[in-house]
Amino acid sequence: VQLQASGGGLVQAGGFLRLSCAASGRAFSNHALGWFRQPPGKGREFVAAITWDGRRTYYADSVLGIFTISRDNTKNTAYLQLNNLRPDDTADYYCGLIRVPYTAGSVQYYAAWDNYAYWGQGTLVTVSS
Repeated sequence: VQLQASGGGLVQAGGFLRLSCAASGRAFSNHALGWFRQPPGKGREFVAAITWDGRRTYYADSVLGIFTISRDNTKNTAYLQLNNLRPDDTADYYCGLIRVPYTAGSVQYYAAWDNYAYWGQGTLVTVSS
């Protein structure tokens, strides 16, 4: 499975962006997907995840109610809607597929980087003040 994140860019504080994660291969629809981000000079952090069937979503406390994750398995694509962006949302955003198919775990499970098997290149989001 190959993943490609896109949709990043430069936006003013308070603005919004919609990131996409396009996947090749049939395995996409069988695996939960997560978004992580890495701010400049900092470590990776979990942002959001969605189960393989799209029925459950999980968010980091910092983005709960602001960002929205979704997926369309018919298009092999997942999305992350970023609303009310702030300068500290500036980061490279990455999407990944959980290693084990058909899982429905806790937010702690989806926040663990090691549980992911497939990663795409990041897309840079820059929020100006």
